[in-house]
Amino acid sequence: MKVAILSGSVYGSAEEVARHAQTLLNAAGFEAWHANRATLQDLQGFAPEAFLAVTSTTGMGELPDNLMPLFSEIRDVLPAAWRGLPGAVIGLGDSSYGDTFCGGGEQMRELFAEMGVTEVLPMLRLDASETVTPETDAEPWLAELISALRS
Repeated sequence: MKVAILSGSVYGSAEEVARHAQTLLNAAGFEAWHANRATLQDLQGFAPEAFLAVTSTTGMGELPDNLMPLFSEIRDVLPAAWRGLPGAVIGLGDSSYGDTFCGGGEQMRELFAEMGVTEVLPMLRLDASETVTPETDAEPWLAELISALRS
C-alpha cells in the first residue's frame, strides 16, 4: 500500500515525526512517501492509497507556512480519486495554548473529512509541554496505524 505523508513544521519536530513515520511504515512493508513541500501534482503522481498528516500548530491554531500551499491546493480541488481512502493525523502542539492546542491537526482532519478520507484512528495529539521526543512518543500510535492499514 502506498502511503502519502503530508507534513507541516515550524521548528522541525513535526518533520522529524514524519520522517520517523516514513521509516516505520517502509519497514512494515508499505511504500511511504514524504516531501515536506509537496505539491498536489507530486501527490497525484505518487497515487496514494492512504494518507498520514503530521503537523505542528502555529499562531492561533493555524497550519505551518510550509503546509499551507498544499492544503489550499487540495481544498480547491478535492480529488475524487482519494474519496474513501484511509487516513490519520498526528497533531503537535502545546496544551498551554488551550483551545488552539493541535489546531493544525484539527484543520487536517477537517480537510480529510471534506476529501472523503476515512479516519482509521483518532488523531494523536503530541504535547510539546510534556515531551522532548515526539517521534518516539508516536511509535505506539504508529504501530496501531500500521495494523489498521493492514486490515
